[in-house]
Amino acid sequence: MPHALLSVSDKTGLVPFARRLVDAGFTLLSTGGTARALTEAGLAVTPVEAFTGAPEMMDGRVKTLHPKVHGGILGDRAAHADEAAANGVEWIDVVVVNLYPFEQVTERGGVALAEAVENIDIGGPTMIRSAAKNHRHVAVVVDPADYDRVAELIASGGLDEEARRALALRAFRHTARYDAVISAWLARATGDDGFPDEAALGLRKVQALRYGENPHQQAAFYGDAGGPEAGARSLARLRQHQGKELSFNNLADLDAAVRAVFELDGPGAVVVKHHNPCGAAVSRAGLVAAFEQALAGDPVSAYGGIVAFNQPIGGEVVRAIKSSKTFFEVIVAPGFDDVALERLASRENLRVVSLPAGWADGRPPGRDARRVQGGWLFQDWDLGAPVAWNVVTKRAPTEGEAATLRFAWALCRSVKSNAIALAVDTGEGAAANGVGAGQTNRVDSVRIAVSRATKPVPGSVLASDAFFPFADGLQVAAEAGVKAVIQPGGSIRDEEVIAAADAAGMAMVFTGARHFRH
Repeated sequence: MPHALLSVSDKTGLVPFARRLVDAGFTLLSTGGTARALTEAGLAVTPVEAFTGAPEMMDGRVKTLHPKVHGGILGDRAAHADEAAANGVEWIDVVVVNLYPFEQVTERGGVALAEAVENIDIGGPTMIRSAAKNHRHVAVVVDPADYDRVAELIASGGLDEEARRALALRAFRHTARYDAVISAWLARATGDDGFPDEAALGLRKVQALRYGENPHQQAAFYGDAGGPEAGARSLARLRQHQGKELSFNNLADLDAAVRAVFELDGPGAVVVKHHNPCGAAVSRAGLVAAFEQALAGDPVSAYGGIVAFNQPIGGEVVRAIKSSKTFFEVIVAPGFDDVALERLASRENLRVVSLPAGWADGRPPGRDARRVQGGWLFQDWDLGAPVAWNVVTKRAPTEGEAATLRFAWALCRSVKSNAIALAVDTGEGAAANGVGAGQTNRVDSVRIAVSRATKPVPGSVLASDAFFPFADGLQVAAEAGVKAVIQPGGSIRDEEVIAAADAAGMAMVFTGARHFRH
């Protein structure tokens, strides 16, 4: 009779699948808790220690690491038949294994290193990899979702080589992710925050997407591994209350929106279109005022965009959103009260999304990364860069200008480079008054920001994500009536730029920190 070896941590669907194996003529081999579960269900099971003639040892650490197990899995049925017979090795044709729940245990948070290490599976990955390597002869099953399909194929005559190869690929991906999750957790637990010589990403598919940026591109959303130690800022943990599934572009814009809104100090709202803020505001009067001022920053571009808030929203905010008559794809916030959700329900196609708990105080997990052809670019997240406040002009900013400059600087960090953000003092906070993004030269970004202004530019302030390489961009701003500027400084022509600001009676502050976002 053929043998099937079953050793699983996740026992979902185990017993029905095992029964179907028995019905197909298999002898069941098993270990520990899996053997108990099968026996309690009335199935005949041969314990692995009886199969090998060797007891489980060292608190179960050594039980399947035995020549009769791995010889039975790895042997070539033709080339090694005589050797197997001489050593009492019986072939194992199906291996059903899933692994110690390392990820589930460490997701609880506060797990000691010793406990985490005890949940690192050794025998399981070894059996999986052995079976996957020898998939020409062995079927390896690592996911309960495959049980029915595998059982049906066995019952209808067996798994062909194509089916076994597909299972082997799934198995290697499974063990690769398992090792990646362990290495990522150990790096965090031991404070190894450098850039290692070798790296792996422990990703899991969150959802298939209808398409990518364009309909001809296939796409899916993958989430990082990790629990509390990995950080609360994970779009894989969003809660969607209503509306169509989030698309590739929705998720990308949503990421840009929440990055921007949580840079703002005070009750704030940001409207994002094509990865760039087109409107933003903070207001001591609350989120309703912040939303209305953010929308007023560029109501034309806001159509079809995403609106994000940095505080939970209630019914009055929803009333303001609906009163605006503006179509938004997504509304995202740290939470919605019952009245807000009830009032939003009438817009069935509107996607309403809550951020995970702790977002405001968290950090994004891992590192920022970008896919390039043939590799990845990794970098630290652009968070917490030191900001100097070095007034370099004859005139210092007024108190009101200084507060608005800080707002503009926070907003500018979320705009695609070359980035320019104009802002105005609203009396209760600050609001964007024109954004210039993604241009190949800075002076064009200034011109665009000025052209997008919906409030008078005279009296506005300006933030630039990088230094002005020439005085021309600053002169365009001065001619439009901008009264104060914040920028990193550091150009070889800083003296020319400062002189131009002084000539225009502008105040200018150098921060000493650049914030490119390509």
